[in-house]
Amino acid sequence: MAAAGAAATDLEVVRGKRAALFFAAVAILLGLPLWWKTTETYRASLPYSQISGLNALQLRLMVPVTVVFTRESVPLDDQEKLPFTVVHEREIPLKYKMKIKCRFQKAYRRALDYEEEALSSGSVQEAEAMLDEPQEQAEGSLTVYVISEHSSLLPQDMMSYIGPKRTAVVRGIMHREAFNIIGRRIVQVAQAMSLTEDVLAAALADHLPEDKWSAEKRRPLKSSLGYEITFSLLNPDPKSHDVHWDIEGAVRRYVQPFLNALSAAGNFSVDSQILYYAMLGVNPRFDSASSSYYLDMHNLPHVINPVESRLGSSAASLYPVLNFLLYVPELAHSPLYIQDKDGAPVATNAFHSPRWGGIMVYNVDSKAYNASALPVRVEVDMVRVMEVFLAQLRLLFGIAQPQVPPKCLLSGPKSEGLMTWELDRLLWARSVENLATATTTLTSLAQLLGKISNIVIKDDVASEVYRAVAAIQKSAEELASGHLASAFVASQEAVTSSERAFFDPSLLHLLYFPDDQKFAIYIPLFLPMAVPILLSLVKIFLETRKSWKKPEKTD
Repeated sequence: MAAAGAAATDLEVVRGKRAALFFAAVAILLGLPLWWKTTETYRASLPYSQISGLNALQLRLMVPVTVVFTRESVPLDDQEKLPFTVVHEREIPLKYKMKIKCRFQKAYRRALDYEEEALSSGSVQEAEAMLDEPQEQAEGSLTVYVISEHSSLLPQDMMSYIGPKRTAVVRGIMHREAFNIIGRRIVQVAQAMSLTEDVLAAALADHLPEDKWSAEKRRPLKSSLGYEITFSLLNPDPKSHDVHWDIEGAVRRYVQPFLNALSAAGNFSVDSQILYYAMLGVNPRFDSASSSYYLDMHNLPHVINPVESRLGSSAASLYPVLNFLLYVPELAHSPLYIQDKDGAPVATNAFHSPRWGGIMVYNVDSKAYNASALPVRVEVDMVRVMEVFLAQLRLLFGIAQPQVPPKCLLSGPKSEGLMTWELDRLLWARSVENLATATTTLTSLAQLLGKISNIVIKDDVASEVYRAVAAIQKSAEELASGHLASAFVASQEAVTSSERAFFDPSLLHLLYFPDDQKFAIYIPLFLPMAVPILLSLVKIFLETRKSWKKPEKTD
């Protein structure tokens, strides 16, 4: 009986050991991998190597320039060498990680018959009208006509002319180095019409180091898919002034043609409003000598905040908002003038704030108060007002007056207030700005995802990243090929995709899930199961080790 009981006990011990080993094997070989797989953070693959390579991207901005020579513009020996192509390339010296090179590809050729006839006309305006071709030139391209050194097409003291479209005129020279001399003149004109250091510095102002060079360039608006423009009439004293303004007609006649010409850079929406009892929030200074009130230059920044709270236009807007305010001062503070830093009255009686908008003070004629009782009817001169607002609008979009070379005649803008090559220059700047923004966004996203391993990377986020990288590369290739329109569209797609990936809400789901919360969840689940298994394994190990060390019996 004793032997049978001992055998049964040994069998139970063996069965217990096998059960413990089986549970341990199931927990380790099946449970742990299954738990690890079901609780792991899903992270789709991203092109980290391509994103890191974007910082070393070299932008080559190619400007196609067609140079047309008339018969007596260069010596006959040089005319026989036509046609041929000359490339002028230089690096833009900016303190930025992305190297930018400007490449002017000049294709020299002889003038056609109709071009010879047009360039022999009496004035450059007549020549431009005759040279208008049925098909428009491609965005970013230029055509330079080289005329005779003694041609009357330009004033005798002028060496070149920049037209409202993508054309220019340069005087030739009868010299053995004619091509070199004319080539330098052409590059100067082409730079003024396309790419300069100032234009690119303004576009990359947010990405350049904080220094004086970039601080002065932070006036233009950042690139966006759309913009909202609000015209507001501020009448703080409706008891004294009955102000009327034809804003609809003014927008239709002056603003809308300008925005239509600028439509390639984004979508625009325009609205207007009238605000009563809206004060500037700054007490003007009274000058007894002139019986006028003045706003000093150092007080102008304090004017915007009190007024902005009444506008209410930027709170629900998805796009940047430009505010243009026409302020009719109250009777107690009339007339009101704005002074510059030297204390002289500003000619336009207006000022603008970078990336915000502009304010114009409109004084009521003092004779109107003697003619009738209060409130005085005020008819706003919208021509004078829109001249100021359009000039401010150009500055806010970075469309500044070009730096023309010496002895260069600059044509006035077209009826819509924007020259064609000014739009091209804006698209160049916006393309470079978009590429820099998209590159910075993707680099920041890659660094963030590399440092924090528990952020979920969904497939749609990864697809947006891949799409942004491909768009950056495509835009850079199109810029190098001189295809400005397609390069700008690709750069917009790069910004949109990169920001959509960076601000995706799924990236924040597990970002604030610390490790102590993980232990608080998993310990009550695994500890009751793990302790018996571990103790059984330790006991089996100790008994097995003891049996190995037991000495064998010898007779």
